[in-house]
Amino acid sequence: MASYNDQHKKSKDKGNQLNAYAKLSGLVFQMAAIIAIGTFCGVKLDEKFPNEHNLYTIVLSFVSVIVSIVFVIRRIIANSKDN
Repeated sequence: MASYNDQHKKSKDKGNQLNAYAKLSGLVFQMAAIIAIGTFCGVKLDEKFPNEHNLYTIVLSFVSVIVSIVFVIRRIIANSKDN
């Protein structure tokens, strides 16, 4: 029969694992929001200042992807230091 401490440790580990999943899923939404905002700004700039290849959309989309990756990496490093 498992002792109370063993059961408590298992439930605590399960809670920590769920908490980590929640943090990572939140990062996904933040990353998507950063990319969406960057792309939206690019589209609006291309509408205001038309050009042949929609350069504002391409550049701002690329920059927003880079920014979101850097953001996620920094958050993961910060979370790993907390643990």
